[in-house]
Amino acid sequence: MSTDADYTLQPVPKDKRKGLLSMFMIMLGFTFFSASMWTGQKLAEGMDLNGFLWALLLGGLILSAYTGALGYIGANSGMTLDMLSRRSFGQKGSWLPSAMIAFTQIGWFGVGIAMFAIPVVTQILHLEATPDSMPWEGYAIVGLAGLLMTATAYFGIKSLAIISYIAVPSVAILGTVAMVMAVQQGEGSLASRFAIGTKDMTLFSGIGLVIGSFVSGGTSTPNFTRFAGSKWAGLWVTVVAFLLGNSLMFFFGAISSIYVGGNDIFEVMINLGLFYAALIVLGLNIWTTNDNAIYTSGLGLSNIFGLPKRIMVLVAGGIGTLLAVWLYWNFCDWLNILNCTLPPLGAILILDYFLGKRERKTVQVNWCCVIGVIAGAIIANIVSWGIASINGMAVAALCYLADQLIFNKTK
Repeated sequence: MSTDADYTLQPVPKDKRKGLLSMFMIMLGFTFFSASMWTGQKLAEGMDLNGFLWALLLGGLILSAYTGALGYIGANSGMTLDMLSRRSFGQKGSWLPSAMIAFTQIGWFGVGIAMFAIPVVTQILHLEATPDSMPWEGYAIVGLAGLLMTATAYFGIKSLAIISYIAVPSVAILGTVAMVMAVQQGEGSLASRFAIGTKDMTLFSGIGLVIGSFVSGGTSTPNFTRFAGSKWAGLWVTVVAFLLGNSLMFFFGAISSIYVGGNDIFEVMINLGLFYAALIVLGLNIWTTNDNAIYTSGLGLSNIFGLPKRIMVLVAGGIGTLLAVWLYWNFCDWLNILNCTLPPLGAILILDYFLGKRERKTVQVNWCCVIGVIAGAIIANIVSWGIASINGMAVAALCYLADQLIFNKTK
């Protein structure tokens, strides 16, 4: 019988944990995602340099606190997000969090593939790609990219680490070089370039964009930090990776927008004549997040259907690849759904891990946790005031705490 090297259904043993550098590379690669560059572009359009920096700092600290808490829990327990969900939501109740995280990460995976294929088609092959038309070359690239990215997730955490060791320094160095070249060849200082435009975005809105940029994907943090050597390693590699990795992506997107007018660092590199570097950065940047996303999807689907994680990774990768082009052109709607559904789940997992007192082993469904996630998602979607993800987490937390008070009184 083969050994499950990814410990899908049991905590990761202490002697199978990874070193600090490996964990840092995995988590930093996770946060290197081209979609965050779009957020940087939006921030640059709506804020001056001072507002941009404050939004990055404050939003990054909130996002890092949320993911850091989940990183600590994952490393301390050695459990996947789905195993933790069983403790909080019950054996069958955990199917809801698993379905939510699995299908949303399949969506991110599909978007990521198309974010690689479509720029290659338009910028390198000089073909037209629109919501209504995609050349066959584009579909071929989508298929090849989906196959390669699914393969690394199929082989598990070791493959994720190898790709991260290659991608993280490559993206960081080449991307930074391109960003500096763009500033040097452009006109005006950073402050003067940021000052151009309407600048009608409030600091509150900017913070919300920073948090929302990766709060959904960050909910799956325990799936990776469970391999950390200690609970504090799981906490700090997550906090530093989200602060550093996300901020770098925001800067890439912002600089692209204010100096070149493109959507991301890929277009900057093409315009600077860095053809091969652009292709490497785009591919590796997306790959490191996509294999993490489809790995998470495989774990979630495995919890629901009881099939091996590797089989579920292939299923999830196939679905994400087939839907990739559609997801790309409908990304904004998908992003709004993601930002409103997963944070309430993470809030309940955090609270239950530190405060939960119920006897979980006999619980099939913890309805209060289920209701908390659903109510949090609804409120986050319909309430326009504040930050959607935080609104959702607050409602879910209130539902959970109310249940704890009632349970303790009636125990």
